[in-house]
Amino acid sequence: MYNINIKPPIYDPIAVQPMRDELLYVGFKELTTPEMVDDLLGDKDSGTVLIVVNSVCGCAAGSARPGVALSLQNSIIPEKLATIFAGQDRDALDLFREKYLPSVAPSSPFIALFKDGEPVFLMPRYGIEGRSAEEISADLVSEYNKFCSGAGPSITPENYSKLEYYISCGSKIPLNE
Repeated sequence: MYNINIKPPIYDPIAVQPMRDELLYVGFKELTTPEMVDDLLGDKDSGTVLIVVNSVCGCAAGSARPGVALSLQNSIIPEKLATIFAGQDRDALDLFREKYLPSVAPSSPFIALFKDGEPVFLMPRYGIEGRSAEEISADLVSEYNKFCSGAGPSITPENYSKLEYYISCGSKIPLNE
């Protein structure tokens, strides 16, 4: 099957790769096509899935990605970790929003915990902005402890200590031309 996206990326893919790499490093799988989203969330027996809508904005860099990474050092974590990049994986994100969160206002960054294909916890941008990574992590860990059964941490504490965050703002990321 070919990945033919209707909407091209907004930002230069090379410029956003370090932002993608942070989540990949801690165990996330990228959902870059609508088919990938359906394959993961369409299964009603999928267990727990953490979806992070990644973004180039400052609150993704300063709070969302670091908070999510820290939360995955918990002893109980979601069974599956997936990410969709806003402004990049546009067709995948459109399907995710329209099919799996139809009554939720779009925002990015955005964090959602699904259990067996149904959302059980949502953290939109307004729940991320102005909050520390530690506060976001604490909220997520609380939800993991309620709903999840995956074994954590997602990476060893030694590898986690080597994680370096790419701090940038979307206004400084070149557009895809």
